[in-house]
Amino acid sequence: MCWLCDLKTPSPAPNPQRWQARRAFLLAAGAAAAAPALSQVEVGSSSGIRKLVPAETLENAARQQYSQVLAEARAKGALAPDDHPQLQRLHAVARRLIPHTAQWNARSREWKWQVNLIGSKQINAWCMPGGKIAFYTGILEQLRLNDDEVAMIMGHEMAHALREHARERLAKTQATGIGLSIASQLLGLGSLGDAAANLGTQLLSLKYSRDDETESDLVGLEIAARGGYRPEASVTLWQKMQSASGGGGPNFLSTHPSGSNRIQELQANLPKVQHLYEQARRQG
Repeated sequence: MCWLCDLKTPSPAPNPQRWQARRAFLLAAGAAAAAPALSQVEVGSSSGIRKLVPAETLENAARQQYSQVLAEARAKGALAPDDHPQLQRLHAVARRLIPHTAQWNARSREWKWQVNLIGSKQINAWCMPGGKIAFYTGILEQLRLNDDEVAMIMGHEMAHALREHARERLAKTQATGIGLSIASQLLGLGSLGDAAANLGTQLLSLKYSRDDETESDLVGLEIAARGGYRPEASVTLWQKMQSASGGGGPNFLSTHPSGSNRIQELQANLPKVQHLYEQARRQG
């Protein structure tokens, strides 16, 4: 794969603070814009049960886990450098989407968004709470994604974080008694540091419900349309994902179950966001 040659090229060790800063996406002027526009897609309100897990605790856990993932990738020579063309491409997409996230979660105004690229054959991408995003080269190369389709994946992953699906999943686990040890720690009955570590480990293996997936599809569709990316790309993306699902299916589908009506749901919502896309293109 072409990323291997690029990533094996030795380079001087970067200053940690400068390295982090280069990958940080601060929600600046766009997020601070005046009153956010009303949403065009219809999704329900977030479940109150998510409050069993403090947002700050989950975001701290995500930050720690994300740093660990990056450190492991760097040690293997699989973390894309700043000048990698595919990483620059991801950064460009993120810059257009981030300004349209705050209306879905006010906390995202404080998030330090990060986007990284990891060299791997895995067809996978994710966004942790707090805006920590990773793409694997496999999803870009094996599916031959264009920028519009990349934007749909990124918007979908952002939506999981914005709608706090991981927080809700973990809270439901606590409420049903499966995660009692984590619950006790979060409630101050044990080590909060250990709880954060346990939570961080779970963040990469959470499986979302069909409702969560529908929400993320629709919210991601709108975010991408507002960023000036073709809404129809949401359909072609999932057509490609379905084609890739033979022979065991991509890793992406292990935590993002694919329903038979997913494409139909997206097609039904294309007219709702088409004018947002057209407006973005006119302004761009």
